[in-house]
Parts: sequence; C-alpha cells; structure tokens
Amino acid sequence: MPLFDKKPFSLLEPPKDLDSKEKVFQIRFTKEIFRDYEEYLKRLNLYRQRVWTCNISGKSNLTFEEALVSEHKAMEKAQNLPTELMAQVLRMTQYSPLGLYELVDKIYASLLEEVFEGIELHANKDGNVAPCKILKILDSGGTKMCEVGWIRKGKAITNTSVIKAADLFYRRAPVSRNTLKFFIRDATSQSNPWVIHENLAKKFGITIEPPDSVMKKGRKRQENETVEDGRKKLKTDEEHAYVLIKYPIDDLLVRPNADDPSLFKRPLLATDFRVPRCSVGDLLMVWDFCSSFGRALNLSPFPLTDLENAICHKESNVLLVEIHAALFHLLMKDEGDYFTVPQNKKQKLKVSSVTWAEYLCDFLEMTKNEELSTNIATVRRGYYGLIDTNIKLKILRELVEEAIETSAIREILSDRVDQKQVLNATKRENTRKDKKEQNLNTEIAMKNEENQTDAVQGGHEGVDELVRRKEENDKSNISRGRTEVKRHMVQHLETEIEKLSIRSSPLGKDRQYSRYWFFKREGRLFVETADSREWGYYSTKEELDALMDSLNVKGIRERALKRQLEKFYSKISVLVLGGLQGVWFVESNHPR
Repeated sequence: MPLFDKKPFSLLEPPKDLDSKEKVFQIRFTKEIFRDYEEYLKRLNLYRQRVWTCNISGKSNLTFEEALVSEHKAMEKAQNLPTELMAQVLRMTQYSPLGLYELVDKIYASLLEEVFEGIELHANKDGNVAPCKILKILDSGGTKMCEVGWIRKGKAITNTSVIKAADLFYRRAPVSRNTLKFFIRDATSQSNPWVIHENLAKKFGITIEPPDSVMKKGRKRQENETVEDGRKKLKTDEEHAYVLIKYPIDDLLVRPNADDPSLFKRPLLATDFRVPRCSVGDLLMVWDFCSSFGRALNLSPFPLTDLENAICHKESNVLLVEIHAALFHLLMKDEGDYFTVPQNKKQKLKVSSVTWAEYLCDFLEMTKNEELSTNIATVRRGYYGLIDTNIKLKILRELVEEAIETSAIREILSDRVDQKQVLNATKRENTRKDKKEQNLNTEIAMKNEENQTDAVQGGHEGVDELVRRKEENDKSNISRGRTEVKRHMVQHLETEIEKLSIRSSPLGKDRQYSRYWFFKREGRLFVETADSREWGYYSTKEELDALMDSLNVKGIRERALKRQLEKFYSKISVLVLGGLQGVWFVESNHPR
C-alpha cells in the first residue's frame, strides 16, 4: 500500500447497510465506495496529489495510482531473487538494526563469498572456464567441497565433478543490489529493526523471537517515548513561537509570496524526435556509450542525428551494421557468457558486416527476453530494418549493458578514474600554491604602500631605499606572472578532467523532478520526465536564459539546477550559438 507523506495509509471501509440498488460513486483503482459525491471528489483529489510514496522502491512525489504501479513493478523485480538465496537473505534481514543500504551491502557481499545449492557459477574445466550448477555442498575435513554439474546448451547437465568451493566463482553477481532492496522491503513489516513477515519466517524456518539486544533497545525506547510525551504535555501555548521558514526547502512546499521577484514562464520544449519519445533515453545511452568508448570499439565519431536517422531507416545501413559489429567484436574478444554461444554452435568467430546478423540472432536467443527474441526470424530473413524503432533501440541498449561489463571497458573506466584522481590532486596543489602566492603579493603591496607613506612624511629617501623597493616590485610582478600562468594551468587541468568524464549525468532536477541533461558533444539541453516516458529539448540561448529565469531558488532542486546552469552557461552558450548539433535534455513528469 502506498505511503501518504511517507506514513502508512488505510483505505476506507465500504458503507454499512449498502443497498444493491443504491446509487454510489466508486474510485476505480482503490474500489472505495462513497454515497456522497463531494466526499468522493475530495478523496479522488487527494489521490491525484503528488504526496504519495512507493512502499517498496521508496520512490516519492507520485500520485496514488503511480505509486501503485511502482509497487507492482518493484514486486516483480523482487521476484528476480533466486529461490536458493531467499533463506540466507531473510536470515540476515530478521531483526537487523542496520539501515536499508548498509543491510543490502552486507547481504550482497555475503552472497558473493558464500556458495548455495542450486546456484549457477563458473569454474575451470580442462583448462577452460565453464558454467556449472551446485548440486550438493559437502564438508571434507574442514574444507568445503561442492558436487557440481557441468552445464551445456539448453541448461542440460552433462556430467558431474567434486571441486573445492573456493575454486568456484561468479562471472556476474547472482543478484543485483536493487533486487535485494526491493525484496527486503517487500518481505518485511517493519524496518527498525527489520522484521520479516511471519508467513515467510515459518516457510524458511527462521525464528520470530527477537534477540535480547533487540528487547532491551525496545524497552529503552519505550521509556524515552514516555518521558518525551510527559514533556510535551507540560508545554503551554505561550511557549510556541512563530518560526520563519528557512530556505531552500523542498520545491513542492514552496508557496508564492508577494515579495518574491517575478519568475519568467518556463519555455516550451521541442519534441520533434524521429524516434518515439519513450525511446529517447535508449537512443542517448547508446550514442553516448559509442562516443565515449569509440576508440575501444574502433568506431569513428558520429552525431546523434545520424544514429537517430539510421535507427528509423527501414533498411539495414552502414552505421547500424558498424555499431552492431563493433559491439559483438568486443563481446567475443572478452570471452564471456556470450562467447560460448557461437563457440558451441561451431561458428566462425570472426564478426563482419556480413555475419553480424547471425551474431545478433545468437544474442537475442541468449537474452531470454520474449519481446526481443520474437524478432529472430525477421533478422534471419534479412529484414532487420523492418523491426520497430523502439525494439531496435532496446536491443542496442541490451548490447551496451553487456559491453559495459567486459574487461576491456572496465579497464578503461579504471584507468580514467585513476587519471582523474591524479589530475584532481594536481589541481588542488596548484590552487593551494596559487592562494599562498596571492597572500604573499598582498603582503608585499601593503608593505610598499607603508614605505611610500613613510618616505613622503620624511621629505626624502635615499638611493638604496629606491633600489630595494624596485627589487621588491620586480619580485611582486614576477610572482603575479607566475600566478597568471598557474591559472591557465588550472583551466587546462579542468579541461583534461572533463575529457576523462566516465558517464554523462544530469545537471539537476526541477520542481517536478524533471532531469536536465547536457552532453559535451551536443549543443541542446535535454529534459526527461521523472518516469522517463517523455523527453524534450531546448536549443537556443534565448530558451536557456528563459529557463534559468523561471527557476525558483527557494526550492532545493531548482536552486541546485540553476547553479549548475550558471556554472556551464558559457560552455552551453558557445555550443548553441556556434550551431553545433548539441542537446540539453530535460526529463519531466509533466512535459510542457
């Protein structure tokens, strides 16, 4: 059940003595029944307000119906947790005092270290890495051993072996942190400490009796609450003082004030994409990955519009063939899960502009995604171009997600992180030295000013004094010159750090949680709705200025967004005025 202002909420009971012929009003998604139309409208308006939170994912700023849909999707994701791992996850959750993210990290690390019957892992067999399934866990003189079945095509187990548990490893984590988060929230009735539902405890043989430490904390909390209640009762009306609102606050709580400066009207977003608006995010993800890792993929740079046109083309074209071939070549070179599919089919392992479609069919079979795999026959017949645009982009998104996990891309990411840390350290050191020299220059200037005052008051000054002062001025000028050089150096470092940016991230969010995206290879500002279903963009300096003047800095999100826009203003303006094909994307629940 969705939370109201992050607190539990109960639906209304049906009216008593309800006549089957009586005219009533019913809310479609809650099935609540009202005799009075005004009461029905009042309740319906409450459900339409963005004050609801998904009880499982924690996503807030939703309408009641959106929160219900979010809970349904989160519960589906929670079902992705393998049954073999549920008992371990529930045991570690029961009566844990940890916060959600700490608990998820702890369980995630535990699952990677332990082995469980029924789980699929990998191990070395005859000099090659092969997938296997744990059939039984054995204990041999303190050394944990496992009887495993070697998995072939179609998940069939061909033969078995007994190997050390320490020799087994995961190619990919058995479960994601997100799935753990959703499962824990769905499986528990309270969170401080965590208590799992009684039916789950009985099913998996987990104790429902709280440990002594939890009982002691509970008693202490109850005593503190009793004392606090007593203090509250002693307070009188005179003790309640008027408290001024301290801004910034959550944007949705900001109310208009007569003294506020007038804000500009938010400019309308352009939405003339060739791809469906719900697929723009996939388009950007694929393009940004190809642009960021073009050298590793052996792909030449290409503008976003070229990819958009290629995706919408009803025939296979050179750009899409090159992108697919480059991604398959990367996956084959990595010798991961995908590598074994064509190897088992005894296909030639060379990916080319001719064989790429065959490799695409293998990939679609491997994904086990029915929405994607239903297009295998179309690809085999040579009609890839006739596949729906949104499906083409979903296929490419799946390929990119696989490519991100390859060792080649991970090494690049690791190198970039290391280089970025070195450059940041150098930048900090230069900034520190620059500040030190600035302070020194200020001291010299003040000293010279004092000497000049003394000389005027004395009526004359010697030749030695003039020479000394000239030397100090020369030193000061040299120091200023060094400071200016270091400033250019800092700017150069900032440019190099930006080049090492691993992945684009939004500049910020507006009042309605719309996300604003800026890509250094694009000149537009993209706006994405909070549910990622709608996209739009701004492409002129006038629109950028109007957007900035429409942001209310009394809100936390819009204040942070405006600061980021101000920080990158000159860079964005140059891209827009220079006529480069670039985009600012904004993601919003309420596309304008």
